Amino acid sequence: MTHLQTDKLSALPGPAAWNAILGRAPDYAPLQGAQTADVVVIGAGFAGLSAARRVRQIEPEAKIVLLDASRIAEGSAGRNSGFMIDLPHELTSDDYAGAGDDRAMIGLNRDAIAFAAQAVDEYQIDPNYFDRAGKVNGAASATAHAHNESYARHLASLGEASEMLDAKAMAALTGSHHYQSGLYTPGTVMLQPAGYIRGLAAGLARDAVTIHENSAVLSLTREGQAWKVTTRSGEISAGRVILTVNGHLESFGFEKGRLMQLFLYAVMTPELDQDALAKLGGQDRWGITPSDPMGTTVRRIDTGQGGNRIVTRTCATLAPGRRVGPGHVARAARVMQKKFDTRFPKLAGMKMQHAWAGHLCLTLNGVSVMRQLDDGLYSGCVQNGLGTARGTLTGIGAAELACGVQSPITRHFTAEAKPKRLPPQPFQQLGANAVLRWKEWTARAE
Repeated sequence: MTHLQTDKLSALPGPAAWNAILGRAPDYAPLQGAQTADVVVIGAGFAGLSAARRVRQIEPEAKIVLLDASRIAEGSAGRNSGFMIDLPHELTSDDYAGAGDDRAMIGLNRDAIAFAAQAVDEYQIDPNYFDRAGKVNGAASATAHAHNESYARHLASLGEASEMLDAKAMAALTGSHHYQSGLYTPGTVMLQPAGYIRGLAAGLARDAVTIHENSAVLSLTREGQAWKVTTRSGEISAGRVILTVNGHLESFGFEKGRLMQLFLYAVMTPELDQDALAKLGGQDRWGITPSDPMGTTVRRIDTGQGGNRIVTRTCATLAPGRRVGPGHVARAARVMQKKFDTRFPKLAGMKMQHAWAGHLCLTLNGVSVMRQLDDGLYSGCVQNGLGTARGTLTGIGAAELACGVQSPITRHFTAEAKPKRLPPQPFQQLGANAVLRWKEWTARAE
């Protein structure tokens, strides 16, 4: 008999602001009592919802139960910046160029986008939450502009289009004179992440997938041909279980000492009034990723996505225990206020309405953990900071493995190496956070 005992959940201080600005969400009752299912999916983010949808496509009659430890779109799925990126986006490089087979990864990312687009159509998700607007890598220095030029050359070698924007074009887009240049790429989908996640959950519920919120899994036990999934108020027996819990995989006993548990931070303005909008100028919707991956991400959204607002994201903390506190958010919020004021001097001093932390997980060698872990137990985890596209892909792949289906997605991820082992503590945490602070400082203008 195999028994896996989970430990504490990640702490995510601050609200999931993307969810909060949409108003009250539908409720899904916690798991109660004893049940049975064909497939249980643990974790209802991008990966888990995609896994449940893919199982439903392959096995239309299967009984599928989806469990989430908190509420839909309150976890990291409702706390990311909402960039669903098709192109190489390696966060540990200088210019996002990947070191592997980038053409293959582009194809898979576009498969993920197509899967999501089909769900938007089938489940009648508001198209404002899935905007094929593309994105811009913003450059505020000559060094960052050189990163963009390097990335553009890399994309050209792959046959991918991009467009360099000058300072005037960047100001016309953003209303900010902070950027010297920008590199536009057309394939990114700009999500209202909580809106998309809510819509996906609602569509699955209509498609007879049972969803239980506030149902953290306490243990997994192999009993004969089935797994018993135990929560605080219930249990489910199922022949197949799919773990889509990203870095929380470690707390189930897998890949210990191999996963980098990272927290990123963001702030969001209140809804901008007409005076603020007139001062700001620029277009209603846009998304800027920094040319240096340790720089600052900025998005502007409009009323179709939760109000006219600006979102700023930067700062990172490595926390192997998967917990940060309000002090971390407060420190990052002070940094981001300065970033906002620098970019939008006419709005300088505007008090942010929301500040929060989100959890992501990386490996030293950039691999995910999408494979069979045990008899009837499958993983779609470790998204390397690319949760919208990579999470969708690993969720699809884990579902296909659980259903005995092979595809380019399963072949790609099951061929990846295991995550590399991390340095021992305390050197891992102290060294990594020192490096993060240094990289933040060197990318302070970006």
